[in-house]
Amino acid sequence: MPILWLVIILGIVEGVTEYLPVSSTGHLILATELLGFRADEWAVFNIAIQPGAILAIVVLYWRTFWEVLKGMFERSPDAWRFVRNVLVAFTPAVVLGLALGDAIETMLANAVIVAWALIIGGIAILVIERLVKPKESGGVSNLTLRQSASIGLVQCLAMIPGVSRSGATILGAMSLGIDRKTAAEFSFFLAVPTLAGATTLQLFKHWDEIPTGQLQWIGLGSLVSFVVAWVVVKGFLAIVTRYGFAPFGWYRIVAGTAAVVWLTLR
Repeated sequence: MPILWLVIILGIVEGVTEYLPVSSTGHLILATELLGFRADEWAVFNIAIQPGAILAIVVLYWRTFWEVLKGMFERSPDAWRFVRNVLVAFTPAVVLGLALGDAIETMLANAVIVAWALIIGGIAILVIERLVKPKESGGVSNLTLRQSASIGLVQCLAMIPGVSRSGATILGAMSLGIDRKTAAEFSFFLAVPTLAGATTLQLFKHWDEIPTGQLQWIGLGSLVSFVVAWVVVKGFLAIVTRYGFAPFGWYRIVAGTAAVVWLTLR
């Protein structure tokens, strides 16, 4: 397969899966393997195209970010609580990401881990959807410090490829009684510093390992992921509000099972 098509496909996969509770990293690893390329050779590329998906959230929620920024200068309690909650939830990922960086990179090339994580995560979604009855929380600014810290700790599970960062944060929030819409939006906002930090760290560590010709592919992949993520996020909340997260749980189980069978037989 020509590299151009691989880049476009990976950009689409990143854009579709980054904010859904299905694991973008897991899908990128499986897609790379399925298309006949070595996952470890494209691991940095898969992380480097995340800025496109980050930009989609910034564009879609620019009014929210602007109001928060303006509110900080106006000493608005809501604005400062918003920033506090995002930073508190972001901190555990920074600490563990720096401490366990090498171990995490090793797992990024393991498609088997991804497959089983998809299945286990899917079961977790179905269980939480059935047992937990979240209540209206009033938005990200109204979350408590304890809730934000707990969500941040749960997000660290996503360092295992296939777990899903958005899935971990959303389900972690719901387990604390936070409503679906607030849980999903908090996951979106938390993605901005988390993905930006992970991308910056990986590019800093592996910049010399990126082939010169791959830089243009990173730009194209980021553009594709931006456009696709922008479309997907717009419809995500509507789907979740109407159907909940159970469809994503069933999808994960089916996709993970298919991956296990394929990896075993290939």
